Amino acid sequence: MNRLSHFLRAHCAALSALALGLAALALFYLTRGKAAVMDWWLAHVSMPVKRGVSFLADPLPFSACELGATVLFLGALVLLVRAIRRRTLAAWVLHVAVLLVWGYAGVCALWGTQYYGTNFAAKAGMTAPPVSTGELAAVTAYFADKVNETAPLADRDADGVFAVDKREIFAGYAHLYDPLTERWPFLAGPERRPKPAVYSKLMSAWGFTGYLCPLVGESTLNVDCPAVFLPVTIAHELAHQRGVAAEQEANFVGVMAATASANADYAYSGWLFGYLHLSNALYSADPALAAESYKTLCADARADLADNNAYWKQWEGPVRETGEKVYTTFLQGYGQSLGMRSYGACVDLLVEEFLPNTTAGA
Repeated sequence: MNRLSHFLRAHCAALSALALGLAALALFYLTRGKAAVMDWWLAHVSMPVKRGVSFLADPLPFSACELGATVLFLGALVLLVRAIRRRTLAAWVLHVAVLLVWGYAGVCALWGTQYYGTNFAAKAGMTAPPVSTGELAAVTAYFADKVNETAPLADRDADGVFAVDKREIFAGYAHLYDPLTERWPFLAGPERRPKPAVYSKLMSAWGFTGYLCPLVGESTLNVDCPAVFLPVTIAHELAHQRGVAAEQEANFVGVMAATASANADYAYSGWLFGYLHLSNALYSADPALAAESYKTLCADARADLADNNAYWKQWEGPVRETGEKVYTTFLQGYGQSLGMRSYGACVDLLVEEFLPNTTAGA
């Protein structure tokens, strides 16, 4: 009993910090259902803080998020070894708990709240109505035509595979959102450059192509996977940076930004990414129609899809499955009931947007 009393007195500050962190999380869970509160928080606290922190991180040529995570991980290991030697493991556990609780509270405050404010579709006046198989097939065919128009414009290797220098792709992000902010001013915001990930292979093992760090407001991209979807992935992460939280909406906005770009590599990446989502949805509705659609793709596009599929196949296994389950749980924790499957929901918005350009919408 005396040892416990001594521990409590010695670590009063840490215990108080833990209690405050838990209280902050409780406050988030109590208020997240109030859209007006969330919108106020996003406009006056969350977005300004992230833009301020990302301004400080932007000049760095590397990911500040990766650096911070590395320092924290190594520091925790060093302190763990010292705690074992000094027999103060309980204190180490307490301080790690404080760090984790406040870290998660920060994620909830600066990112989790984003899921509960007014979403992109509502701000844009889009309704994502039910889609018929015929409408889906028409928009898929439209995207296939655009893919075939833009595929020959990209640099390719001896095997006909997309071979644009990734440094050029990273340099092409500037003014990417200018066409979209003219139509949707709420997407306006300061430009923050995307960063290549040092731990790209680890990201591949977990099934990630990129992420936005909630605490830093910085986009970090996997540069180990094939480059063909790097441009549209950058556009996707920049959508998150501009306040689009839901993955399906960020996919849609990313496709819109990439396909509107004057940069041919970005345009092709966007059209191919959109086609992939549409054709996958079409396959679920009518496999025969999807097979016929695939046959209309040019050899360049098919080579790029085959190369991308081959890359990701090598990472199949328990590590990737665990990564996907963890992220699905993370999304579901913020009310994203479809989890990872929500990436396919951008199809409804793509059909709503592009159906008028097809004969089915004429």
